[in-house]
Amino acid sequence: MPGGVVIAGAGQAGFQLAASLRADGYEESIVIIGEEPGLPYQRPPLSKAFMAGKQAIEGAILRPEAFYRDHQIELLTGERVTAIDRANRSVTLASHRRLRYQTLALATGSRNRTLPLKGVDLAGVCYLRTREEAIEIKQRIEYAREIVIIGGGFIGLELAAVARSLGKPVQVLEAQPRLMPRVLPSILSDFYRELHSSAGVAVSLGVAISEVAGHAGKVTGVFLNSGEFHPADLVLVGIGAVPNIELAAEAGLDVGNGIVVDQYLRTGDENVYAIGDCTDHPNPHAGGRARLESVQNAVDQAKCVAAAIVGRGEPYRAVPWFWTDQFDAKLQMVGLSAGHDRIAIRGEPESRKFSVFYFRENRLAAIDSVNRPVDHMAGRKLLAAGTELTPEQASDSSVDLKVLLQPAASIGVTTS
Repeated sequence: MPGGVVIAGAGQAGFQLAASLRADGYEESIVIIGEEPGLPYQRPPLSKAFMAGKQAIEGAILRPEAFYRDHQIELLTGERVTAIDRANRSVTLASHRRLRYQTLALATGSRNRTLPLKGVDLAGVCYLRTREEAIEIKQRIEYAREIVIIGGGFIGLELAAVARSLGKPVQVLEAQPRLMPRVLPSILSDFYRELHSSAGVAVSLGVAISEVAGHAGKVTGVFLNSGEFHPADLVLVGIGAVPNIELAAEAGLDVGNGIVVDQYLRTGDENVYAIGDCTDHPNPHAGGRARLESVQNAVDQAKCVAAAIVGRGEPYRAVPWFWTDQFDAKLQMVGLSAGHDRIAIRGEPESRKFSVFYFRENRLAAIDSVNRPVDHMAGRKLLAAGTELTPEQASDSSVDLKVLLQPAASIGVTTS
């Protein structure tokens, strides 16, 4: 048998797979290959705690160097897989080194979607994905006089909140008619627009950008198709991400909105799995296939594949959850709300403490909670257990959601 497990990608998913394999008793070799220099790290703090000055960049590191040594995990950083030879179960690296594998895991993640416009290469136009980019943006925000943020999604609004909290003038430009339109209903989009506006963030919706302007190689602002000009010495772009599927495609594996895998996260090659942001996978909570960008998805898919490799494989069924921190409003999301046909609201949006429950064909599909962590944690258990909940119960704050879980617990249904 060739090699052990080779993991292409050193992000959250790649790290977790290696750690879970050792925790599950896997004794063969494990190699993690990552393009960035340094130890694997978490990405969420880059736009949240680190950017806000609440956490040092070193605090994002997943494990110290000793962890890899002690668990006999070979970590190759500043390196990447350039080709897969499925017939001979080997990969070629950028350094021309070849590695054999018994099992290959593709944890190639995603990359920033870029603006196809004139001026995007000017100094002061920044994207956030890596640790180095986060460090640069944090420094630029400190000295910026006027900031334009292109994109009203999670990353853009998190950066807007940080910059505005530091007293910087911030203009958000969003192409869609409301904020965070892909993941939130209008009630929450409206809530976050008011939250940002009340903090002094200027928000423009339904706008199209024609050009990023500059002088002497530095950004000076952004032109809209309408001719309107927004001055800026710092432009932050957050318009989504695209999965890194090229390596898989070149190896003849099926790709779509990600690397196509089955319910066990296996590609069409039984020796190759894919995990994390790059996977197009069957998801029972989506009612079809999905590609998710979250820590939860990366971690749980890695655990699922580790179990499969050691012979304890089960279909991937984990309940998706996400979060975003903006000013004093922490939004925690569980489940997938797409396709919902009814909502129920618990609490009052005016209080900045409320939850939106989504139902699809009379079954609970998802919950979005603003500053109501108890609802979020109960929701994760309700969805995992498949506990029935009516819209009337959801909207009635006197109904204790935790009590509804007790019958499920008493018959042995796992709710955590």
